[in-house]
Amino acid sequence: MTKLAIVLMNLGGPDSPEAVRPFLFNLFRDKSILRMPAPIRWPLAAFIAKRRAPIAAKIYDLIGGRSPLLPNTERQARALETALSDANTQARCFIAMRYWHPFSVEAAQLVQEWGADEIVLLPLYPQWSTTTTASSLRVWDEACDTIGLKQSARIVCCYPTEDGFIAAEAAKIRAALDAARAHGTPRLLFSAHGLPERIVKSGDPYQWQCEQTAKAIVAALNLPGLDWVNCYQSRVGRLKWIGPSTDDEIRRGGADKVPLVVAPIAFVSEHSETLVEIEIEYRHLAQEVGVPYFGRVEAVGDDPQFIGALASLVRRARAAPTQVISERGGRICPPNFAGCCQR
Repeated sequence: MTKLAIVLMNLGGPDSPEAVRPFLFNLFRDKSILRMPAPIRWPLAAFIAKRRAPIAAKIYDLIGGRSPLLPNTERQARALETALSDANTQARCFIAMRYWHPFSVEAAQLVQEWGADEIVLLPLYPQWSTTTTASSLRVWDEACDTIGLKQSARIVCCYPTEDGFIAAEAAKIRAALDAARAHGTPRLLFSAHGLPERIVKSGDPYQWQCEQTAKAIVAALNLPGLDWVNCYQSRVGRLKWIGPSTDDEIRRGGADKVPLVVAPIAFVSEHSETLVEIEIEYRHLAQEVGVPYFGRVEAVGDDPQFIGALASLVRRARAAPTQVISERGGRICPPNFAGCCQR
């Protein structure tokens, strides 16, 4: 029987109030996030973490003092193991978080001890970015070097329009739109975590892939005349970020007096950006500016259609002639995106 290790990669989140500041430090010292030399980046990361920790701690207090991302990912892992295990394959999922436990080195150690015959790296970021998937893959390679894990892995780089992912999103959005129609003709906001504009201009395909996700969901919904827009949340710092911003779109919704439905298309698990930023902060903003109805679409989580999509991606990665695959096998990004991992 083949022992198949699937490494699920995500950002991670603090598991206690004491973990908030070191989690933030790990985030901001990442050279993919703060793109400056280490002698400058590390002290700046320490300064930002110290300054933001009290604010972040209050955010996590609203959801029990810790991030729900790890337990959500563990549920996805168990569901994916069931979907992939059969008479010939024993599938086991390992979790590698980028900025808090379990780190990649912990996951790599467990994969090595288990004696996996095959390894597939499966980022839980549907859209590729140099700030997320690329960073996680780089740290995985470093972890393997550290512990001496020589076995190569197959990699799923991105799946912004994968059928099961889109179907799961569309089903949840359709239900939310149905509820909103009691208050008027709704506007659908596809909200994703933002990026500084200069990162996108340097060739990062994340925004383009988010737009492809939104277009695929709209096609799946097949609702003529649907009012929808791509927007971006979670801005930090003084740099110019990609837009429009989700909060600006909520203000526009208030001015237009239209019901709003917000769908977090770049987050596949609930965490602070969905449960606090959207559910609490944006809902409060919507009430302040006169939005007649505000609905939040849940993340796809362990929805069977989404898990089925992940299982299909793993199977394709195992059978592919190349080490790295997208949802279509080869490169899906237009040639002007130098940040795409497939040349």
